[in-house]
Amino acid sequence: MSKKYLPLAATVAVFLALFLVGGSMYRNFLSTLVLGNILADNAFIIIAAIGATFVILSGGIDLSIGSMIGFVGVCMAVLDSMGWHPLATAAVMICFGILYGALQGFIIDYCDIQPFIVTLAGLFLLRGLCFMVTLESVPIRHDFVDLYASAKLPLPGRGVLRSSALVMLAALAVAIFIAHFTRFGNNVYAIGGDKESARLMGVNVRRTTVGIYAIGGFYSALAGVVYALYTSSGYPLAGSTLELSAIAAVVLGGTLLTGGVGMVAGTLFGGMILGLISTLIIFHGSLNSAWIMISSGVLLFAFIVLHRFLVSSFDLRGTS
Repeated sequence: MSKKYLPLAATVAVFLALFLVGGSMYRNFLSTLVLGNILADNAFIIIAAIGATFVILSGGIDLSIGSMIGFVGVCMAVLDSMGWHPLATAAVMICFGILYGALQGFIIDYCDIQPFIVTLAGLFLLRGLCFMVTLESVPIRHDFVDLYASAKLPLPGRGVLRSSALVMLAALAVAIFIAHFTRFGNNVYAIGGDKESARLMGVNVRRTTVGIYAIGGFYSALAGVVYALYTSSGYPLAGSTLELSAIAAVVLGGTLLTGGVGMVAGTLFGGMILGLISTLIIFHGSLNSAWIMISSGVLLFAFIVLHRFLVSSFDLRGTS
């Protein structure tokens, strides 16, 4: 096995181990029904995490993800009440997400400001805009929402892939192609490995940085669309702290926070691990939701230590 696949292999192994533990503890846990529900319930988090993967691979961070999800949701709900079709609203909001992300990327590179600061300001700005749009939860009552909810693809057994999961898997396929089969993807890894070396090799760092955050904005806005359709509503506090869940999914997926190492496919399993922890605790029945955060935190700490060990033991950066 190539060294660059070690973090991904560790993530898949943990996911399978947790899934098998669930199967040994609870009847009917090892089923496509449970798997399909995990994918559907966590689709919007995984979509947001896919965009965050590009940002983190470049050595950056994006804290505006959750606020973007909330802003997209309230805009879709309010525009629905004004007679807009959800697909038209979704297209507008996705374009907004791309432009907003690109602007953040431009400010980060042109002004040479840490991504943490720029995207933190972006978080506050978008959350404030949420409250400017509405202070209350607004339902989405368009017939398309019912059509979206009813779309599904049957799996072997009793499981199904719902529309949210199908959108997520399509978005994942596009992201894998961009990250691993295009020159842009190679540039992302190069910047994450060493920005100055990438510049000397002819990488247009500014254009690539703008593109990275534009992709992050696209996936954040798409996550907002999926979340709004999934819940059939928009709420100004929706998406609060979801940027942390997205970053956790990326780290659990084997991507280093320092950049340059990781694979987009790992983010899928990272998000599914978070969903699997929640499902295990729900199946247990006697544990409250606090254990979801505790278990996720413990696992996240373990992965950070594991990543440190892998980087120090193997030349992962040289093989990405």
